[in-house]
Amino acid sequence: MPIIQSNGINVFYEERGQGAPLLLIMGITAPSSVWEKHVEEWEKHFRCILIDNRGVGKSDKPAGSYTTAMMADDCAGVLNHLGLENTHVVGVSMGSTIAQQLALRHPSLVGKMVLMCPWARCDAKAKSIFLHMKDCKARLRPEEFATYVQLLIWSKNTWDDEEAYQQLMEDRKNAANDPSPQPLIGLEGQADACINHSVLEELSILDHQVLVVGGEVDEFTPIWMTKEVAAAIPKAQLHIYQGSGHAFHWENLENFNYLVKNWLLNV
Repeated sequence: MPIIQSNGINVFYEERGQGAPLLLIMGITAPSSVWEKHVEEWEKHFRCILIDNRGVGKSDKPAGSYTTAMMADDCAGVLNHLGLENTHVVGVSMGSTIAQQLALRHPSLVGKMVLMCPWARCDAKAKSIFLHMKDCKARLRPEEFATYVQLLIWSKNTWDDEEAYQQLMEDRKNAANDPSPQPLIGLEGQADACINHSVLEELSILDHQVLVVGGEVDEFTPIWMTKEVAAAIPKAQLHIYQGSGHAFHWENLENFNYLVKNWLLNV
């Protein structure tokens, strides 16, 4: 589980499995360990490379605003360190914006891409959500901030399921007891990157095969964002999970893992 110098900071990454390389880029607030239930399946078929984005986990958390271009260069440094090109990329939420920049700035490093709940630009509401997230992080206890995030990402179907609801309660307790939570400066930097991501006009130059996946009732990054990204990329395919929210990949875990594996393998 090495830490390397990339783009001027220390970046943590982990490798799991064997096969074609697959870079996994997590969303805002979350370390790479959140991929666990997906990697358990994908590592059977791919050489999975998990990165802690700047601002979270075991990577550096410099103060100041980040950009998605900056974070894409962080990822590029890891791939260059590993001597990899044509690497498949799966990015979720903020990770999808980083993946877009990685393909735009370093096209030879990227093979196929899966963009989960993506956006190419923020409207006023999206910007307000990320700004409010910074305020919540600064003012709320960890378990209260976790509750706010849960309200953003899970659909009514999850909240109405008793077993899933109890897991949400457990996750809040875990947040309260987390020995190394994301610091405010890390969240602030990541939120600024999300707010200022704006590449809609550039996406038309991408020549990569892309699977764009979203949740029908996503309240965090609404479905219009997902559809806009898919429409802007020439070789994009679109898949929408009906009745699912921002966390559609958890609400449809087995199906999603199978979908991505088969699409990447061209089965």
